[in-house]
Amino acid sequence: MGRVNEFWESLSRRKISRKRFLKFSLLGLAAFFLGGDLLRPRPAQAAGFNGRMKKSIKGDHDIVEANGDDPFVMTVRAIEEMGGMGRFVKAGDTVVVKPNIGWDRAPEYAATTNPMVVAALVELCLKAGAKRVNVFDNTCNAAQRCYVSTGIKAAAESKGAKVYFVDDWNIINARFDYNSPMDGWPIFRDAVDCDCFINVPVLKHHGLTSLTISMKNLMGVCAGGRGKMHFNIGPMLADLTDFIKPELTVIDAYRVLTRNGPTGGSLNDVVDMKKLLVATDPVLVDTYACYLLEKQPLSIKPIPEAAAHNLGSTDINRADIFKFTI
Repeated sequence: MGRVNEFWESLSRRKISRKRFLKFSLLGLAAFFLGGDLLRPRPAQAAGFNGRMKKSIKGDHDIVEANGDDPFVMTVRAIEEMGGMGRFVKAGDTVVVKPNIGWDRAPEYAATTNPMVVAALVELCLKAGAKRVNVFDNTCNAAQRCYVSTGIKAAAESKGAKVYFVDDWNIINARFDYNSPMDGWPIFRDAVDCDCFINVPVLKHHGLTSLTISMKNLMGVCAGGRGKMHFNIGPMLADLTDFIKPELTVIDAYRVLTRNGPTGGSLNDVVDMKKLLVATDPVLVDTYACYLLEKQPLSIKPIPEAAAHNLGSTDINRADIFKFTI
């Protein structure tokens, strides 16, 4: 990173001295009076397609379904059955583990990703040789509360992750090599500048889209007024998925919010399903997750859009699905 990116890194992730702060503040002012040239995206990201590169890593199965009483152990075993984390994370990699931290809810209300699933993934990534595992989300409620009440900050940090709040200045504007309603949308840079992206949604009801699963969880890498995406949610989430290209999708279905989503708030709306799904194809695993709640996949708007653009399969009948119970 250059000097300006060092500035953002310093302010957003660690404490700096007064002298260092003043130095970087003067740099920011200079950039402003020079017309903002220093603050613009790097040339490679200022024009043309700037999404993540597709790696096409295959697992040992199309979908692994874990069943059990311990979400941490289930996650570890499910990744092993998919081929091991070493297949997706290499020595020296920077990894993003992207859970749903969006709401100020305790884990038992199932509005956010189970913290033990996140902890297990962080541990596995670091054991595979990752030099850094970043955990973040653009929350709907106040981030300071969400990170704590969900239990995700403590769980991820206990395993060595870097857990931090997103910053509206650390973004790129999405560019596509085709016409897309997501073109120009601000995306948090760290979601793109990583070697491996692991999407970790919680399966739950959503009042506007019926369900929220992996593709909708990617809204948490978007800056700006992301609520506007709901007016064209199918195409936008399909293109966002194409832009991010997660190497791995891990769906938390341990506790499932079946009504009054996405926020929840009543334990009467939560079902202990005690499942976890792992896949490399986000379209296929979202399709499979729909059947767990007896929903028709093609009624969940991002799924048919993504399938139509060959971003994944909806053919569960041909999928290699491995199930286990521990």
